[in-house]
Amino acid sequence: MAGLFIIAHAPLASALKAAAVHAFPEAADRIEALDVAPDFPLGDTEAQARALLDRALSMPGRTEALILTDVFGATPSNIAQRLADGTRVRVVTGVNVPMLWRSINYADEPLDRLVTRALAGGTQGVLQIASARPQNQTQNPGGRSGDDLDAHHHHQ
Repeated sequence: MAGLFIIAHAPLASALKAAAVHAFPEAADRIEALDVAPDFPLGDTEAQARALLDRALSMPGRTEALILTDVFGATPSNIAQRLADGTRVRVVTGVNVPMLWRSINYADEPLDRLVTRALAGGTQGVLQIASARPQNQTQNPGGRSGDDLDAHHHHQ
């Protein structure tokens, strides 16, 4: 089972972990989070990240880790890249809640497959939704269809 590690601009990493634990309370001990503060020395931040990664990898049954970070090329991503070895530790950028939830659900799969699942969750979770609200739909003028009874016209 892979450990999950979120490195992002403060306070995003902590907020994403909170969203994950809200939906999957049993995953609390599988997720590490590091908020990268703008005024914290880079060397100290990297050392802190390395310590959290070591902790994630030292848990029983964990030999791999997936690091999720927010923006490619930014400080959190650069720190994550320095921690990754391409084999036991991999990095995916552009983290969002669907990506994180998918990663939690499939954390027991091999790391290569987990990366694929994380990417799919991230991209499939980005959708444009209709701008018209269901409550704005018009009623069926014929009246008595099974979905459009006068007493139940809310269309939800």
